[in-house]
Amino acid sequence: MSEMLHAAETLAHIGPAVSVFGSARIKPESIHYERARQIGERLAKAGFVVLAGGGPGIMHAANQGAHEAGGSSVGLHIVLPKESRPNPHQTISLSFRHFAPRKAAFFMHSIAYVALPGGYGTLDELFEALVLMQTGKMPAAPVILVGKVFWSGLAHWINEQLLGSGLVDSAVPAAFVIEDEPDAVVAHIERYYRHNGSRLRDRPTLPL
Repeated sequence: MSEMLHAAETLAHIGPAVSVFGSARIKPESIHYERARQIGERLAKAGFVVLAGGGPGIMHAANQGAHEAGGSSVGLHIVLPKESRPNPHQTISLSFRHFAPRKAAFFMHSIAYVALPGGYGTLDELFEALVLMQTGKMPAAPVILVGKVFWSGLAHWINEQLLGSGLVDSAVPAAFVIEDEPDAVVAHIERYYRHNGSRLRDRPTLPL
C-alpha cells in the first residue's frame, strides 16, 4: 500500500500518459527496439507522458525516445533478483518491490496501452488491462499491439477461441489495433484522445 500511495502522489500531476509494455530481453539492434524508441519519441513530441518499466530492452527504448525528445519519461522499475538497474533515460523513476502497486501505477494514469513483443510479464500487463476494461474497473482505452508478425497469431486465437466460444465481450478484442509503424501508433492515440480527452480527465485515479 505504501508503494501505491507513493506512486499516486509522485505521478498525480504528470498529465495524459501512455503505457509502453515489452520485453527486457530485446536488444538495441532489434527492429522492435527501434520501433519502441521511435514510439517514445513521437509520443513525447505529441505531448504525452511515456510510462515504461524503467528497465532494459523495450523499456529502455521507450524511455530513451521520450527523454531524448525532451518529454516526460517515467520508469516504473520492479526490483527482481536477476533484473538490471533502472535505465538512465527517466525524468521520474520509481522502484517497486511488488508487482500489484506497479501495475496499478500504470493503469491509474494511462489513456492508452502500447504492447511490443514480450514474454509472460508483457502478457500479464496486457491482459490485466483488458480484464479491467471488460469488468468496468477502468475506462476503455486503445490497446495497440506493435508487430504484426508477433501479435497476429494471438489476435486470431482470441477471435477464434475466446470470442467464438462467447468467453469475452466483443468490445474488448475490438480495442486491439495491430500496427507496425510508429507514426500510425501515435496517430491512433492522438485521434482517440482528441475525441475522449474530457472524459478521461474525469476518470478515477485508481482502478475501482
